[in-house]
Amino acid sequence: MNKSTFFSGQPIFNQLVRFIPRHSISRTVREFNSDYYCKKFTTYHHLITMLYACFQNCSSLREVSTGMRACQGRLQSLGIIHLPARSTLSEANQRRSYEVFEKIYYSLYQRYNNLLADSRTDRLSKKLVIIDSTTISLFREILENAGRRNINGKKKGGIKVHVAIRANEDVPYLIDLTKASQADVSFLKKVHIPEDSVIVMDRGYNDFKKFHEWNSQKVKWVARPRVNTIISVVGKRQVSQEEQKAGVLSDESILMGFKNNCIQQVKCRLVTYYDAEHQQTFKFISNNYRWKPSKVAAIYKRRWQIELLFKRIKQNMPLQYFLGDNENAIKIQIFSTLIADLLLKIVLTGVKRRWAFSNLASMVRLHLMNYTHLIKFLENPEKCKIINPVSFVSNPQLKLNLSG
Repeated sequence: MNKSTFFSGQPIFNQLVRFIPRHSISRTVREFNSDYYCKKFTTYHHLITMLYACFQNCSSLREVSTGMRACQGRLQSLGIIHLPARSTLSEANQRRSYEVFEKIYYSLYQRYNNLLADSRTDRLSKKLVIIDSTTISLFREILENAGRRNINGKKKGGIKVHVAIRANEDVPYLIDLTKASQADVSFLKKVHIPEDSVIVMDRGYNDFKKFHEWNSQKVKWVARPRVNTIISVVGKRQVSQEEQKAGVLSDESILMGFKNNCIQQVKCRLVTYYDAEHQQTFKFISNNYRWKPSKVAAIYKRRWQIELLFKRIKQNMPLQYFLGDNENAIKIQIFSTLIADLLLKIVLTGVKRRWAFSNLASMVRLHLMNYTHLIKFLENPEKCKIINPVSFVSNPQLKLNLSG
């Protein structure tokens, strides 16, 4: 039987895992002592198992266990000899701290963030930070969800994923997992923005104290005011005819809030904009008075990028069913999902040909254990005739990182 023209010495899953340096996992294990009293199912085995579940979109412990046993021989090159039983994986998800997987994600981000940054983007994208959150519903009340209880008194749980991304990277650089009932504004305590950055956020992150702090740090921000915010107009700015045609209705200087001993009023500008396409009127607030009013609206529109990130992860990764009924297991699966998403984004940076993320995720899921050279296939799936496998990554910079 003839070999495929994309034949590789390792399955696609093994090729993806090679992006994770073993020494970084060992360093994390020593830091958290996460292999204490572990005979076979170590942190490395745990990580490989969870990544397999993410790439294969497994929805139960049985799927993970039987699926890995069916391809046991193809996992030996990764050093996976002892495959976990369902009870072993369930106990590990409950016992081993999610902070281990969180640390592995951040170490991978620090290692590859220079490759993820797109140098072809405009100047604004290089300093634009987007903040938002998404809620994942749970079938049981493991974490408290927002909203009222049902008539029968039952209530589902929910976990809220707070994320901060840089516009030119399109992957989270800061993540916080809380119960869904917790307010969004609490996430800002962990956010540290460099000077001369631009931050975009929704109205849920309005914090007057943080606004004053960013003003003193020369950080520009764009948001939407809350419905119940007290606004006092102190001046009106002239709107040109060109801006009016673009949809700008007014541009005003305002004071938000009321003056008391605890919270100071925030001085900013209020831009009222009419979206003709959706026939809606929006109000935006910002501390930058140099931008045109239409640019303030355009910058806030860039916030949609983080919504696409949430959509990408939820549609292509298993976040509808969880492999545990406790808070730690849920957080482990979320960080494993983010690691899997990061690995696929790293692959896309090493491929010159443009691929939709959903197509790549589907291809990986269908051929995860096939001996297909991933990079060669993605570069030219129609005409590539190279049979002898060479180094995994065609990008020399990625090859250098993989050597570690």
